[in-house]
Amino acid sequence: MWYGVFLWALVSSLFFHVPAGLLALFTLRHHKYGRFMSVSILLMGIVGPITAGILTSAAIAGVYRAAGKEMIPFEALTLGTGQTFCVVLVSFLRILATL
Repeated sequence: MWYGVFLWALVSSLFFHVPAGLLALFTLRHHKYGRFMSVSILLMGIVGPITAGILTSAAIAGVYRAAGKEMIPFEALTLGTGQTFCVVLVSFLRILATL
């Protein structure tokens, strides 16, 4: 059960972070240190869901297991992409708060 939510969180995170990393790499390719920012964006898109995504997916699966409910694949999709949406939303709000 947790594996489905985790995979959707990982795939949806990569869906957001790979284009952002490639765009950063393309626009900052001539900058001395800026090109390494794209690597950090790509790593954040992979490492973030692996570390935090596993924990939150396991917590969601634990609640479902304790409630005795079965999780259909659409629920896993919704919860996994919801995790990514929350991470993207918090990331944008954090940047705007520093301006």
